[in-house]
Amino acid sequence: MSHAEFPASHTPLAAPVQGEPYLLTPGPLTTSRATKEAMLRDWGSWDADFNRVTAEIRQQLLAMAGVADDSYACVPLQGSGTFSVEAALATAIPRDGKALILMNGAYGQRAAKTLDYLGRAHIALDKGDYLPPQPDEVDALLRAHPEVTTVFLVHCETSSGILNPLRELAAVVKAHGKRLIVDAMSSFGAVPLTVDEVPFDVLVSSANKCIEGIPGFGFVIIRRDLLEESAGRAHSLSLDLLEQWRYMERTGQWRFTPPTHSVVAFHAALEQHAAEGGVQGRLARYTRNRDVLVAGMRELGFETLLEDRWLSPIITTFFSPEHPAFEFKRFYDELKARQFVIYPGKLTQAESFRIGCIGQIDEPIVRQLLRAIAESLQAMGVTLEKTAA
Repeated sequence: MSHAEFPASHTPLAAPVQGEPYLLTPGPLTTSRATKEAMLRDWGSWDADFNRVTAEIRQQLLAMAGVADDSYACVPLQGSGTFSVEAALATAIPRDGKALILMNGAYGQRAAKTLDYLGRAHIALDKGDYLPPQPDEVDALLRAHPEVTTVFLVHCETSSGILNPLRELAAVVKAHGKRLIVDAMSSFGAVPLTVDEVPFDVLVSSANKCIEGIPGFGFVIIRRDLLEESAGRAHSLSLDLLEQWRYMERTGQWRFTPPTHSVVAFHAALEQHAAEGGVQGRLARYTRNRDVLVAGMRELGFETLLEDRWLSPIITTFFSPEHPAFEFKRFYDELKARQFVIYPGKLTQAESFRIGCIGQIDEPIVRQLLRAIAESLQAMGVTLEKTAA
């Protein structure tokens, strides 16, 4: 079979710096020139102008989550998104509490490991690599374990690309009167998630995902009363979410040296996010990226891990072909030579790789990628048959 032909692309949405590849990952990702240029100035961490930027970011994130009053707080925290998840878990779960972890991939597993470090009791509903937890399963577990105080769910599990049914699961959790922590690391900003639709208690995300900033900090949106009652729960000076919030409220500053360039880049990224149409605008572009990617990959002979109904607009997992000439490292290197960086898989049962749909990419760039993949397969001597949806 000859490889599929893909039309020539138009002018890219974001032309990378010469020699810089497109990052087709779940973050870090390709950022815009405006976001990069925001980092060309140095900022004083205690300066009033920088404090204003921090305050505006906090307010804009609360608005994105549908918060219209002071019932929730937004607390940014230095470090990767995992730092913020750990801080949120320690804050929201009492030392004598118990969590139910809904897991179907690496990040649910990481939450369970974090709770082991924190010394918090927990149970898990593990659905493996490619199935979402179902509301009736969660209902049965909460009936069987009334001692559970808190439920944790990864909204978009990027190890597989699955978008979990958050709204339905949140309704079950709230019917049982339990607290809900949502790891929205890879969904917030591109998949609608507001307190009126999803009654979460805690939401965690990061600067370098769908809002298209750079790595450096995460943020926690948390019910204010839950935050205020958490005194004494923190296991770490630097990850004490309550003290971070109190200090910011009192001074406008970060407790410890902030990632200044990451913060101002994120501020610029938020402006671009609003200009694109906010969450809905970004969702439309990412969804189109995914649809073009999946159709083109199937035309080339690749299979998706997930059924179409579970595919997120964030990242897609593809099975590695069983062709004897296919080897992922060679495939990766061929694509990188053509200016595209993808992610290896994180499945436990099958060889796979992942391609992100987020960042400063659009349909023409995805079509460039598909041509690069076709060329890479040809260079490797790999011939595949078209797969069905």
